[in-house]
Amino acid sequence: MEKFSLEAIAREQLERARSVSARRSATTVYGGHEHRLRQTVIALVEGASLGEHENSDEATLQVLRGRVRLHAAPTVWEGRTGDLIVVPPVRHSLEAVEDSVVLLTVAK
Repeated sequence: MEKFSLEAIAREQLERARSVSARRSATTVYGGHEHRLRQTVIALVEGASLGEHENSDEATLQVLRGRVRLHAAPTVWEGRTGDLIVVPPVRHSLEAVEDSVVLLTVAK
């Protein structure tokens, strides 16, 4: 059994995001290529974004802190700390409205 402190990981990733030019940072906390489930903590400094990309697998975003917007034209979802957003299986992007950390869960 493994146990992780998402709060500690979120804090570390946000500190890292603030110190790099990309203004974002991520680490996989569970899963990877050898698993069907993958969970990744992603930190974004206010104004930073993940550009438009495809998503063919089932995925959710849990907002651990801050406020984000998920864009999937023509719809925009806003998530705040504690919210869970189901990521649509279409092209989409994510932007940080304020310094934010999310937990991305993908089931392949």
